[in-house]
Amino acid sequence: MTDTIFALSSGPPPAGIAVIRISGPHAGSALRKLAGNIPTPRRATLATLADPRDGTHLDRTMVLWLPGPGTATGEDSAELHLHGGRAVVAAVEAALAAMPGVRRAQAGEFTRRAFANGRIDLAEAEGLADLLFAETELQRRSALAMAEGALSRETKRWRAALLNISAKLEAALDFADEDDVGAGQDALPPGFSSECVALADDLASWLKRPRAEPLKEGFRVVLAGPPNAGKSTLFNALVQHEVAITSAEPGTTRDVLTFAASLDGVPFTFVDTAGLRDEGAGEIERIGIARARAATEKADLILWLGPEGEGPVGRTVWEVAARCDDREAPRKSNTALHLSALTGAGMAGLRDALITHARKALPAPGEAALNQRQHDWLGQVAAALNQAQREHDPLLAAENLRLARIALDALVGRTGTEDMLDALFGQFCIGK
Repeated sequence: MTDTIFALSSGPPPAGIAVIRISGPHAGSALRKLAGNIPTPRRATLATLADPRDGTHLDRTMVLWLPGPGTATGEDSAELHLHGGRAVVAAVEAALAAMPGVRRAQAGEFTRRAFANGRIDLAEAEGLADLLFAETELQRRSALAMAEGALSRETKRWRAALLNISAKLEAALDFADEDDVGAGQDALPPGFSSECVALADDLASWLKRPRAEPLKEGFRVVLAGPPNAGKSTLFNALVQHEVAITSAEPGTTRDVLTFAASLDGVPFTFVDTAGLRDEGAGEIERIGIARARAATEKADLILWLGPEGEGPVGRTVWEVAARCDDREAPRKSNTALHLSALTGAGMAGLRDALITHARKALPAPGEAALNQRQHDWLGQVAAALNQAQREHDPLLAAENLRLARIALDALVGRTGTEDMLDALFGQFCIGK
């Protein structure tokens, strides 16, 4: 039998209220032992809690009885809304832990039970995980869309369409000799190819959307250029903290510095790098230069503070004249961004330009975005559909549709590995 689990699901005490969640087959018994009876389902009820071991008064509080399966976990559940002192919480937890078949929950165990009992699918669970870690408004709204089933609803629709296409093809294979089916052993059902293409195009619209990783990690802006170009000064001005050491001495920055910041609700990761030069660098600085070059390969945008036209090739590069207040600084054309981190000239324009550019590259507010795992599986579905519509042999087409169904099921966790599930639910807090 599944253990009954409990955990503090609100913030750590002391607090005004502390909520302990209980879930599992012994939830009702645990509530009865503490409160003396089980209240009316789904109605907050005032109760006096006592330790069943010796009758010690624990707290006078609100309790909720939530019989399954219509609960968050799909199991019988109870909630204890305690006074939020440390001693109160500790005493109630100790009383629960002493009950047979009741134990403390592990990290993410409530959500994992919800997944196992079909209350949520894997895409919704991933959205919930992102919601717990959301720090900006864009992150919150995108994660909420996923947690509330935006992708799951689409997947359900895609699955129904895929099953309909598969059913027609299977009918053609199984009843090839019957006139009302309209297909022979060597022919595909009418409209088969167009239906596959239409569904694949529908999936492609999701695959083309901005991805979740830049939203979760922050739009990555790398400051690059030769020594003494003003990178670290600009870096400090952008993040509004004295993070990087600034000096007139070449090679002061010898490693990659990163700082997460939010500009007008848009998440960014700013990266300061060692000055790029081919001669005069010591051994440690050369390591920093190598790391700087590697950082530019991972950038969503590069602010290039070096000679105009000499920035990294194959990346999105903005030319920046970062020392417009210095008459001796190298000049750049009018198409470059001219600013001074020291005087503040041009900084507001740079921030506005960064925000506008990042918003175009990130998911729109409230738009669900695919993470790498979801993108890979959905890509496999689309690839299988495209291959199916190119096949002339119904058996090969049917096999590709079967592969598409497997990939679509994996997208929402109908199939999967325990290792992947352990990694996901291990991100959650104990009470989630």
